[in-house]
Amino acid sequence: MRRADLLAAGASLFAEHGYDGTTVEQIIGRAGTSKGGFYHHFQSKADLLEAMAAQAAEQALRGLDQVVSAPGLDAVQRFNRFLQRGRSDAGNAREMATYGAIFRPENLGLYHRLHRAVSAVLVAPLTRIIEQGRAEGAIRCEHPAIAAEIVLTLGPLTHDAIAGIAEARTKDEFGLAVAALRERLIQQAIAVDRILGLPDGTVSYWDEASAADWVFRHPSGA
Repeated sequence: MRRADLLAAGASLFAEHGYDGTTVEQIIGRAGTSKGGFYHHFQSKADLLEAMAAQAAEQALRGLDQVVSAPGLDAVQRFNRFLQRGRSDAGNAREMATYGAIFRPENLGLYHRLHRAVSAVLVAPLTRIIEQGRAEGAIRCEHPAIAAEIVLTLGPLTHDAIAGIAEARTKDEFGLAVAALRERLIQQAIAVDRILGLPDGTVSYWDEASAADWVFRHPSGA
């Protein structure tokens, strides 16, 4: 049984039932393998989810490569499009169903494992963008790769805000949680501006027009 079959089975079951609602036995049954076949590739359901996140990041990277390689963009334009593409990829309903459980307090360790797996894939293209910005004179930092790692490390600072959105039970709670995430992302963007030596307001993590398309939506349609 190929590892890819287990990844596909996990992806479909997590999307259908959520991470917490899926068992290893269900994954084995969907993939048509044995427990030995599963544990040959993964030590646990968490290991499978981490591998899925890395695989999803690799797939997203193919789209991000189009941004990194697109002609006629300066580094700041490329950086913001990189962020916009990443938000779009992260915000679809299937991704929310699959990965939403990682924002629960009891799954904080798993969240950080997944973030590390995704960051390991994204650091190289982000470094290329920062190197372009240095060459253009727009970005001022001595070590582009380290700067890229630091920028990606800021991602978990939004964990609690996103968890608040995922846990909202009323439209009012949802609205307050989205407002908290908005403020956190605005401040995070300013921090990235300063890491890269850019004027405040250059990097954009929050787009008012498209925010509803990529944050967790409240089940009532808020």
